[in-house]
Amino acid sequence: MRTGVIRRAIHDTIPVMTGYLVLGIGFGILLSTKGFGALWAFSMGVMIYSGTMQFICIDMFTGGTGLASAAGTALMVSARHLFYGISMSERWKNIHGLRKAYMIYALTDETYSLVCENDDEDYCFWVSLLDQSYWVTGGTIGALLGKVLPFDSRGIDFALTALFVSICVEQWLNTECHYPAVTGLTASAVCLLMFGAEGFLIPAMTAITVMLFVLRGRIDV
Repeated sequence: MRTGVIRRAIHDTIPVMTGYLVLGIGFGILLSTKGFGALWAFSMGVMIYSGTMQFICIDMFTGGTGLASAAGTALMVSARHLFYGISMSERWKNIHGLRKAYMIYALTDETYSLVCENDDEDYCFWVSLLDQSYWVTGGTIGALLGKVLPFDSRGIDFALTALFVSICVEQWLNTECHYPAVTGLTASAVCLLMFGAEGFLIPAMTAITVMLFVLRGRIDV
């Protein structure tokens, strides 16, 4: 039975693997161009495990960002993961210990999309573990390649933007309720105009959270 669950988890995570390896390699290469080695890429993939935040961390490391600013940015950027965990609390109420803590920790966008409709504890665990292993492997390989291969890293950080655009388009096409997408685009555009490219992120994430809370009754989940 367990072998069958693992086999199914591997099969279902193949699309995630292709994306995570490519994006992870890009992250690792970009990290290496800033003077950080494979150990940094591996450690960030294990402890941070957030593509968006890890790319942002590169600029934080090199720009001397203060601790308070870094903490605030991390909270706003990854706030959606809090809701992932809350939404799974009832479904995973009979799971205890470190396994449950890890499964909640590992709820990335792609992992959540696979486990949110599945009640099999072993399946959810292996999907979570496999997805993180893909990301950590990609980042580590990229950091190693960046040290030995000449590479022009200009524009590589746009890969993350492209990934989120593709996820947004897919969600738009597969759902009838577009309130979340329209809310996010509207709040981001307004805050960008008001605060500029360097300061719009935290206000935008705050506005999105508040607006989604107000509209929660109209959102078809």
